[in-house]
Amino acid sequence: MVSDARPPEPGDSKPRQADWSRAPERSNMLALRIICAIAILFGRPLTRLILHPISVYFLLFSPTQRRHIKRYLFRAIGPHAGWADGYRLLHAFASTVLDRLYFLRGRMDLFDIRVYGNIPVEVEVKAGRGAFMLGAHVGSFEALGACKHRAAAPADLRPAMLMYPDNARQINAVLNAISLPELRPHVIALGRPHSMLALRDWLDGGGLAGLLADRTLAGPEEAGQQRGSSIEVSFLGQPALFNDGPFRLAALLRRKVFFMAGLYVGGDRYDVLFEPLADFSERIGDPVERERRIRAALEAYVARLEALCRAYPYNWFNFHDFWLEDPH
Repeated sequence: MVSDARPPEPGDSKPRQADWSRAPERSNMLALRIICAIAILFGRPLTRLILHPISVYFLLFSPTQRRHIKRYLFRAIGPHAGWADGYRLLHAFASTVLDRLYFLRGRMDLFDIRVYGNIPVEVEVKAGRGAFMLGAHVGSFEALGACKHRAAAPADLRPAMLMYPDNARQINAVLNAISLPELRPHVIALGRPHSMLALRDWLDGGGLAGLLADRTLAGPEEAGQQRGSSIEVSFLGQPALFNDGPFRLAALLRRKVFFMAGLYVGGDRYDVLFEPLADFSERIGDPVERERRIRAALEAYVARLEALCRAYPYNWFNFHDFWLEDPH
């Protein structure tokens, strides 16, 4: 069930940033359908046994992704990182993809979901103001949607996901086909002419807009981004590009921004974390001050992501040339 985008081909004349949004996914539709059928018929404990050979297969036969995983783990946990660590990362990824199926089928009874820091989010939701939820390719976004069914979360929590729907189309199609309609996350498609209006209306209705902000966009004018720039920030001891578009968008729409993560702790447990990140709810008249606050919010986001990668190194699922070290 492992699915990930491949890095751009050498010789690409575009600016040096990984164009993951248009890269083909590594999935087989028949295999996905078979695994989903096994998961439904035989349950989570038995299906999890299949994840071991799947993880080993991708570790052995995906040299490009293995190279990127090695670079990341060296920086997250040190030069002692080895094959076992790469396997643990891939197995955690496969586990979250499998669990996504059960989340979307309403099987919350299979999981121990613990929610932390949700009170400030509840305040925004109950006031009907909406807010941005900035996450990363860490753990599971579906755990965020599932937590609204727990006692620790407000019943009217309405998360929407800002994403490129054309990426990972195969696995999304399979999971949507077998999920309960009321549990499918609402998606606001990026790269569409109506993206900005749809996002504004969703926020004005008190909804939460989730965005995974640890991948730079293919260009500065993608719909759903407020002409963000790729900013070089130190991440795990090495310069990396992060896009400040989500923060510019939050400043434009005057919303608060929260950091979110649905961490896979292992077994059946997920820890869902919320943390205040930036407050753009008041108009910022001074352009210099606005730029300073946007930069500060971006740096705070990267610092929080770095801390999570060190504390939970097997939860970050970016299997492409994140630091742009491959020859181009």
